[in-house]
Amino acid sequence: MQAMEISRTGLDVEWRRLEVIAQNLANANSSGPAGRVYQPLRLVSGPRFGTLVGAETGAAAARGLGGVAVYRLEADGAAPRRVHEPGNPNADKDGFVSYPGVDHAAQMTLMVQTARAYEANIVAMTAARQMYAKALDLGRNG
Repeated sequence: MQAMEISRTGLDVEWRRLEVIAQNLANANSSGPAGRVYQPLRLVSGPRFGTLVGAETGAAAARGLGGVAVYRLEADGAAPRRVHEPGNPNADKDGFVSYPGVDHAAQMTLMVQTARAYEANIVAMTAARQMYAKALDLGRNG
C-alpha cells in the first residue's frame, strides 16, 4: 500500500503547513519591544527517501521513495513593521511599536494552495483505496 502511505505523508506535511500559517496569522498583530517581536515562520518540506537513495531506475528506485517530510521550520526573514503608537507600553523612545512582518495576502494565498494540496492527497488516497479494493475483488472472483 505504498500509494496510500505516500498520500498520508503528504497529508501530514500539509496539515503542519496549515498550522504554521495559522500561527503566523494569529500573531500578526502581536506587538512587543524591539528585538522580541514574533518572527513569522515557514515550513520547509520535500521528498523523503528510504534506504535506497542511490537507486536510479525501476523497482529499486520506487522502493526508495517514502513520500514527503518536513525538513525544518525556519524564520521567514521579514522585517518587522513599525507603527507610531506613542501610548503603547511597547513603544520605543520615539513612540514606535514593532509588529511582526506578516504578509496577510501571501499567507492567505499559501493557505489556499496548502488546502488544495491537502484535498489532492485525499483524492489520491481515495483512488488508491478503491484500486486496492477492486484488486481484492478481482482476486476473490478470479
